[in-house]
Amino acid sequence: MKLRILSLRRIAALASLAVMTVALAALVITGTRMALHAKANRTIAALAAGRDLPVELDAPDRLLMARAHFLMIRDRLDEAQPLVDRLAADRSPLAVAALYDLANARLATAISFLEKTEIDPAVPQVRLAKAGYRAALVRAPDFWDAKYNLDIAMRLVRDFPQIEQDQQDEAQETPKRLWTDLPGLPKGLP
Repeated sequence: MKLRILSLRRIAALASLAVMTVALAALVITGTRMALHAKANRTIAALAAGRDLPVELDAPDRLLMARAHFLMIRDRLDEAQPLVDRLAADRSPLAVAALYDLANARLATAISFLEKTEIDPAVPQVRLAKAGYRAALVRAPDFWDAKYNLDIAMRLVRDFPQIEQDQQDEAQETPKRLWTDLPGLPKGLP
């Protein structure tokens, strides 16, 4: 009987030790997660305050979005593109917002070029903006703001249907005649 009570006490002690070990491990994991979240929050706050802090591509989605937004509002769109691509590739819930924000930044850049009558650099920006709006709409088809902005971008630079390769080859074979079949040389007089 004494032996049985002793073994029950030993089992109870081992069980309570196991429960305490699991609780301690859960406490350490929770503390580590809280510290990582606090660090990410400090970085996001610093980015929002205007401090340029680097962010790794394997950072949490909300940190990537904050860094991308920081870069976008400073017209550093080429630096923001890999962050947005990473969010889009991971199918992040923030991907739609990132794609939309980058497309808006590109459209704003294009409009600023157009206001200065610089058409050549504006056209690629409008095309990239349209691609961004379309990518956002693929992920969220009911996103009305993206539809509206895509319509505006479509009015700035039209998308024309692509000419098939066969038609293009025929056009190169038969050059257009620039002059009519009138005898004599054009002299520029009436």
